[in-house]
Amino acid sequence: MTIQPQGTSAVQGPTSGTASAITGNGEVTQLFTTLLVAQIRNQNPLEPADPSEFVSQLSQLSQVESLQQLAKQTSANGAMLESLQVLALGNHIGTRVTAATDHVVVAKEPITGHFTLESGSESVTLVLENGAGQAQRIALGTRPAGDVPFTIDPVKLDLAPGTYSLRVETAGASASPVVQVVGTLRGVRITPAEGVRLDMEHVGEIASDALTAFNGAPAQDH
Repeated sequence: MTIQPQGTSAVQGPTSGTASAITGNGEVTQLFTTLLVAQIRNQNPLEPADPSEFVSQLSQLSQVESLQQLAKQTSANGAMLESLQVLALGNHIGTRVTAATDHVVVAKEPITGHFTLESGSESVTLVLENGAGQAQRIALGTRPAGDVPFTIDPVKLDLAPGTYSLRVETAGASASPVVQVVGTLRGVRITPAEGVRLDMEHVGEIASDALTAFNGAPAQDH
């Protein structure tokens, strides 16, 4: 009985099949191929490895490569969607938008916005607080459930320019409603770490998902 030809045959069959099946699929495949060939060449010819093991390994490799390709495709799709989002948002620069925010940037112009009450309250107050912890309270009175509009007039309230945190206090409510502010969209950019960022009047820089409405072009002064 000749052992060498059997060993040679065991090497040549799976090796050639493996190489042809997975050639050119990337660095992971090349490393796997090298290890697989070494495994086949160094197996005991009297007790050759079960071919089903090689099939299982190839199947696992295929799954890993599929996941890698899916991750690459997802990343590429994400980048493309971000670019399309920037282009779409760029068309709205100079128009009025509404965004959810927990702060406002006060200058001289009045700031308008609204929030939604899930249930009515006998006492509704809009609270602005500066960096020093000084609070300015705007009493909005008794309000039913639904949208509550507001206006912040820095001149009337004698507010110094700067950034103020923004929250709503209601009688008996445990959570503050989400405040939405209206302003002009001034710019759009992409950052490597945070993705698409917007520059909005009265708010400053915000994430794109903070936008809640596009309100059209601002009225022109005559």
